Amino acid sequence: MLIRRETDRDIDGIRAVTIAAFTRPRREGGAVPEGQVPAEAPLVEALRDSDAWLPRLSLVATGTGDDDIIGHVVCSRAHVGEVPVLALGPISVHPDQQARGVGSALMHAVLGAADALGEPLVGLLGDPRYYRWFGFRPCAAHGIVPPDPGWREHFQVRALTRCLSDLRGAFRYAAAFDRV
Repeated sequence: MLIRRETDRDIDGIRAVTIAAFTRPRREGGAVPEGQVPAEAPLVEALRDSDAWLPRLSLVATGTGDDDIIGHVVCSRAHVGEVPVLALGPISVHPDQQARGVGSALMHAVLGAADALGEPLVGLLGDPRYYRWFGFRPCAAHGIVPPDPGWREHFQVRALTRCLSDLRGAFRYAAAFDRV
C-alpha cells in the first residue's frame, strides 16, 4: 500500500471507492442501500469544486498498482469563529480492504500532513471509539461547539502542534457540506 496525494487521474477511482465504502449490501448494515449514491460521493466532488478544497490534504491509498485506489481521505477548510481550521472527511476504504490498516494509514498520513502545514485543529463527525485512537477528543473538552447541537457526542476535535490555546467557539464546515 502507498499513500500519496490525489491527482486528476484519481477522481473516478475516488468516487468508486467512496460509493463502495458507504453502500451496503441488501442484507447487511451500512449507510446507504445498494443502487443509491451515498451523500459522501457528491460531497467530495462539491468540496473539490469549492474554495474550501485543499489539494495537499486529499490523499489516496493505492493497492497493487498506482491506479488501484483502495482508500481516500480529505481535509477541507473549516472555521472556529473566524480562525481557519480543518474538517476531516469523508474517509473511505473499499469494503474488500477494510480492517487491514488502510484507514489508519490514511488517518496518520493526513494528520501528519496537516500538522506539517501548520494547521491548528481538525474536527470531524464520527464514532468516538474509533477516532480516539488518533487523538480526537469530544469537542466540549476543547471548548468547541458542534455545528448541530445533536452531534455533541459524536463531534470531535484534535488539536495539532500549532493549536491556539484560546481557540474556542462554534465549528463551521464549508458550505459544500450544507448542499449535500
